[in-house]
Amino acid sequence: MQSVMENWNGQIVEPYGFSPCEDHPYGPLGRCWKLSSEIGEGLYWAYGEKDLYDIKIHDFYYHKDTLINCEVSGYLSIFYYSSISGEQLNPYRRMDAGCIQSIAGGDEPYKMWVHKKIPVRCIGVGITPAYYEQHMKENYPEEYINPYAAFAKLDQEEVFPELVILLKQIENYRSEGIAAKLFYKAKVDELVSLLLSRLMNHPEQNRNAEVSKQDVKQLEVATAYLNDHYASDISLEQLAQFACMSVSKFKNVFKRYYGCSVTSYIQQRRLSHAECLLAESDLTIGQIAESVGYSTSSRLSLLLRESTGLTPVEYRKMAQRK
Repeated sequence: MQSVMENWNGQIVEPYGFSPCEDHPYGPLGRCWKLSSEIGEGLYWAYGEKDLYDIKIHDFYYHKDTLINCEVSGYLSIFYYSSISGEQLNPYRRMDAGCIQSIAGGDEPYKMWVHKKIPVRCIGVGITPAYYEQHMKENYPEEYINPYAAFAKLDQEEVFPELVILLKQIENYRSEGIAAKLFYKAKVDELVSLLLSRLMNHPEQNRNAEVSKQDVKQLEVATAYLNDHYASDISLEQLAQFACMSVSKFKNVFKRYYGCSVTSYIQQRRLSHAECLLAESDLTIGQIAESVGYSTSSRLSLLLRESTGLTPVEYRKMAQRK
């Protein structure tokens, strides 16, 4: 059986411009790759335990906007981003600095659009079917719970300080040998226990979690309209009519499918467009704010700073650097 390093990390490093290097900024136990200077700058560090789990730390940026596309079938992972500018594409979800992202690998490839020049800084933990279908069952046969739902239903907008603290502990850890192996194993187990505890303590979050194919089809009609008109004032009533649903059902289905509210989705689309205009145009901040649907540049500045940690001027300077 392939190791987790060969299977999942192997899809990212070489195809996206990384080559092995001798740097070990996050500990000698892992392996490190450096991004080609022609493509970008920075490092990708990872440690994998056989075919069970892996830990990844990213600190790099691309010179051009880049589409990340990889197979993640059966792979469950959690990331915490301290810096990011981009969007998850299936389903659409803007990636914000300070957000937690969960990926519950299904049949479709995972796709993410990374904006140029803005650093991708994150810590991630992933577990494989060998971990949660074999290792967990063997060690906890009577109490076993498949953690898939715990990963899949983690809401990106949810505040989860315990999880953030745990991931930062992993990121800041520096040691080697058996001490490091025991530490990483304990933290992976702790992460899974946190997610399972959350699922068991809030069972209603897993109730009616799946969205029917018919609802998805109707939802996509409303979303297509929303994607073309997000800079305008759009009422929930109008969107619900497009989806042939009541307002309450539309809000519920939208949240379950996209992992965010309609208001948050609109804000995500507006900010992503604003970032593109900041990077690619000479429009003033006020003109950009108006073009994406905000009446004042101060409103855009506030939301962009909350999302990226950068003001529009700072974002433009970073995105347009040579």
